[in-house]
Amino acid sequence: MPAISPTLGAPGTYDAVFRRFRWPDMTAFNIARVCCDRHAGSQPDAPAIIEVGVDFVTRVLTFRELRQEADRLAHALVRAGLRPGDRMAILLQQGRYVPIAHMAAYKIGAIALPLAALFGADALAYRLADSGARIVLTDATGAAKLAPLRAGAPALEQVISIDGDGDGAIAWAKFVEGCADRFETRTSVADDPALMIYTSGTTGQPKGALHAQRVLLGHLPGVEMSHDFLPQPGDRLWTPADWAWAGGLLNILLPGLFFGVPVVAWAFQKFDPEASFAMMSALQVRNAFIPPTGLRLMRTVKDPVKRFGMPLRSLGSGGESLGTPTFDWGREVLGLPINEFYGQTECNLVLGSSKAMGVARAGMIGKPVPGHRVAVIRDDGSLCETGERGQIAIHRPDPVMFLGYWNKPQATAEKFIGDWMTTGDQGAIDEDGYIGFTGRDDDLITSSGYRIGPVEIEDCLLKHPAVALAAVIGKPDPVRTEIVTAFLVLKPGFEPSKPLEDEIRLFVRERLSAHEYPREIHFISEMPLTTTGKIIRRILRDRVS
Repeated sequence: MPAISPTLGAPGTYDAVFRRFRWPDMTAFNIARVCCDRHAGSQPDAPAIIEVGVDFVTRVLTFRELRQEADRLAHALVRAGLRPGDRMAILLQQGRYVPIAHMAAYKIGAIALPLAALFGADALAYRLADSGARIVLTDATGAAKLAPLRAGAPALEQVISIDGDGDGAIAWAKFVEGCADRFETRTSVADDPALMIYTSGTTGQPKGALHAQRVLLGHLPGVEMSHDFLPQPGDRLWTPADWAWAGGLLNILLPGLFFGVPVVAWAFQKFDPEASFAMMSALQVRNAFIPPTGLRLMRTVKDPVKRFGMPLRSLGSGGESLGTPTFDWGREVLGLPINEFYGQTECNLVLGSSKAMGVARAGMIGKPVPGHRVAVIRDDGSLCETGERGQIAIHRPDPVMFLGYWNKPQATAEKFIGDWMTTGDQGAIDEDGYIGFTGRDDDLITSSGYRIGPVEIEDCLLKHPAVALAAVIGKPDPVRTEIVTAFLVLKPGFEPSKPLEDEIRLFVRERLSAHEYPREIHFISEMPLTTTGKIIRRILRDRVS
C-alpha cells in the first residue's frame, strides 16, 4: 500500500495551511490496513509500541510483530464466530495487547469497544449489556470483575485473558492456538462502523458513540497541528490518558501507529508528576499529550528541566480548560508552548493551537483545525457575532463526527440543530478567529480531563441502603477543574457521620470508577426540587461556590 502523507503537508502559517487543505480520498479505508499492514510491509522491524516496565526497562513491539499477533487474533475471532458489525470489548491498561486487539477487530470488520480498566462493576455491566458485546479481551483483574456480571450480559459469549485461564476466562495463548499469522484485512469503506466509545450524559445513562473507519483520518489534522507538524525525525509519543478514552486512543495511539511514530505504553495505578518527568527523560519522549490536571500536578515539581532535561518537542493538552497560569508555566518553566485543543467523544479534535503555525493565545482554545468547520451558534443555529457568547458547534458532514448513538436515534437527532452538531459547551469567538471556552450549558462535570454525567453516579448512590435522595454536581477545583460533589438525603434510621461518608464514597468507587466517586459528600435534610420533581442543581452549586 502506498504511503499516506501527513494531511497538513509542509509546515506553514495557519492561513496558508487552512487554504490549501483537502481531505484525502476516503472511498476505501481500513484503520488496520494503514496502521498495521502498511508499516509491516515497509518497515517491519520499526518499533510500534515501547512498553515501559519497572525502572523504565523497555520491551518493544515491532510492526512485524503487531501484524503477526493481530492476524492470529483475527483468525481466532472468526473461528469463534465473531462477524462484521459484532462488538468486541477491550478491557486492558496501556500495553501491546491493546493495539493488537484493535487491529484484529478492524481487520475483520468488528466494532472495537474500549473499556477503561478503572471501571467498576456497575459501569461495566451497563456497557456490556447495552452494547451487546460478544467477546471481551482483558487480564486477570478484568476477568475477576467480569465473572459475576456475565449473567446480566446475555450476548457475552467469551472472555479472553492475557494472564491465562481463570474466573471463566480462556487464556489468550489457548484462544489463538493453531491460528496462522497472516490474515487478509477486510476491504472497508470510510463509513463502515469501526469503534464505539461510551460518553457520559446528563439526562440518562452513558451513550455509545459509534464511529466509522474514517474517524482516524478525521483526527490526523488536529494531531499534526497540536504537535507542530507531526511526524518529524525522532518523534516519540506518550500520554498518561487511558487508551480506552478518545483522548488516549484517537489523539495518540492510533495516529502514532498511522504515522509510524513509536508510542510509549506505561501502565500505572496513579499519575505521578515527578515520575512522569523522569520517564519522559529516560525514554526521550518527544511528543506528549497531557491533560490540564496532569500539567497542574507537574507544576508542583521543582526545577524539572534542570533535574530531568527536556526532550519534548511538542506538548498538547485538552479535555478541560488549560488556563492562563498553566499556559504561562509551560512557556516560562519548560520553555515549550502548550498547544491546547478541543473536541468531544462524538466529534473530537476540531479546535487547536500550534506555536509552529502561529496559533497560540493564553486563555483561548485556539482556531478551527483545517478540514473542520467550527463556529459559535445561537439556539436557532444562526452564527454569533464576534464576542457574543453561544454554543460551540461543528458542521456536518465531517469525517471525525460520529455515526450516531448506539440504538438511540432520538438522542442522536437531539444532538443537532440543523447541520450543526452541538457540544453543550459555551464559548465566544474573538476578532482574530480564536475560540474561547466559557462554561457548560448543562450539568456535565469536567474533572481531571474526564467528562462525567451526574445521572450514573446518582443512580449508584441510590443503591446504597442509607441513601434516600442523591444529587451530584461539579465543584470548582484549582487542580482538577471540578470535583464530583454529592448531596444526600438519608433514609430514616441513618445519621450523618464520617464513617458513613467514607463507606458511601467507597461504595461508588468500587461500582463505577476511581474518577467518578464523590470526593465531597454533604448530608442535607431536604433536596431542592422544582414543582415537577427535578433537582435544582443551581441551588446546590451556590452552596459550595
